[in-house]
Amino acid sequence: MSDLQQEAQRLDAASGLRAEAQRLDAADPLAGHRAKFALDDATVYLDGNSLGALPAHVPARLADVIGREWGELRIRSWDESGWWTAPERIGDRIAPLVGAAPGQIVVGDSTSVNVFKAVVAAARLAEEGRDEILVDGTTFPTDGYIAESAARMTGHRIVPLDPADIPAAAGPRTALALVNHVDYRSGRLHDLPGTTAALHAAGALAVWDLCHSAGALPVGLDAHGVDLALGCTYKYLNGGPGSPAYLYVAERHQGRFDSPLPGWTSHADPFAMTPGYRAAEGAVRGRVGTPDILSMLALEAALDVWDGVAIDAVRAKSLALTDFFLECVRAYVPEGRVTPVTPEAHGERGSQVALRCADAPAVMPELVKRGVVGDLRRPDILRFGFTPLYVGFADAERAAGILADVLAGTPGRL
Repeated sequence: MSDLQQEAQRLDAASGLRAEAQRLDAADPLAGHRAKFALDDATVYLDGNSLGALPAHVPARLADVIGREWGELRIRSWDESGWWTAPERIGDRIAPLVGAAPGQIVVGDSTSVNVFKAVVAAARLAEEGRDEILVDGTTFPTDGYIAESAARMTGHRIVPLDPADIPAAAGPRTALALVNHVDYRSGRLHDLPGTTAALHAAGALAVWDLCHSAGALPVGLDAHGVDLALGCTYKYLNGGPGSPAYLYVAERHQGRFDSPLPGWTSHADPFAMTPGYRAAEGAVRGRVGTPDILSMLALEAALDVWDGVAIDAVRAKSLALTDFFLECVRAYVPEGRVTPVTPEAHGERGSQVALRCADAPAVMPELVKRGVVGDLRRPDILRFGFTPLYVGFADAERAAGILADVLAGTPGRL
């Protein structure tokens, strides 16, 4: 086939895929939610798995928090504006998105701090004689660092494993396993129900990191019997840079949940200011210090975009978007230039597409320059996150076309 014929074939494919994108966007029941975010049409934003887009109404809410609640009411806002109860109230807003009943999630601190709380507390909940902690060997680095520190403090040993090997490895010495629900680099979705069941069969506890799954797909914490879980809120939940994380403690464990960070706000009577610590009841035990009110209330406002949204609908669109993007990549990108790392199987895929590319460190900055914002995971991964509330099928097609142009060294779109 001549170069001219190849180009004609490529243009035909582009025309068909653009028409398909328009059809899919017109039929998308979530398409209207894009208008709720501060986005422009000049950019295809595919980095919501690092930092979610700003919900458009949040600045006005924060202006009220700063100007009226802090500026006018001042200290009275702890009671009159509901600041004191925000960690539990916002936790209950997140609960339906991860399949949890009310009263089991508290918001506050960073993901790293909540990993520490969860791992140490799970080690303390485990039966006597269980001295090993299984960890996802491919985990986000901080989870591994924190788990190692927690193991040193509690006298446990760390056993790093591929997540697929954890069910078979759990045994009579296993206290708990710490696993990422979705791998941050590849986008692989790990088997939360099966792994949790295998850990329980071995007498161990399951601790899950939901950073890359909450807000993108159903989690089912209660339905699958998860013991403890945690996650950030600045990715698919759109809470803002550095927004507070959350901690899930299953109701059945709350009475014995022994936090390694017993701060004053988790005390049964915090304002008594007594020297002895007595833990509060329920998920409040997961609190530590004074809540970070400005970022917490920005998160609370951001969660309004989820009103009336079913997580199953989000998952359906996520899979359709990533399928379509991969189809466009196969049609547009010169053969051999990229290799998908994200699994093709729906049951093994989160809400991102990772492409291995030898030139990735040079390609991603050029993509950003041309209006496609993804991110680079060194040494050779181009990572594209698909947030169904605001990413459309035309976005996916456009991103694949610009990727092809960059890789082919052409200056414009197909």
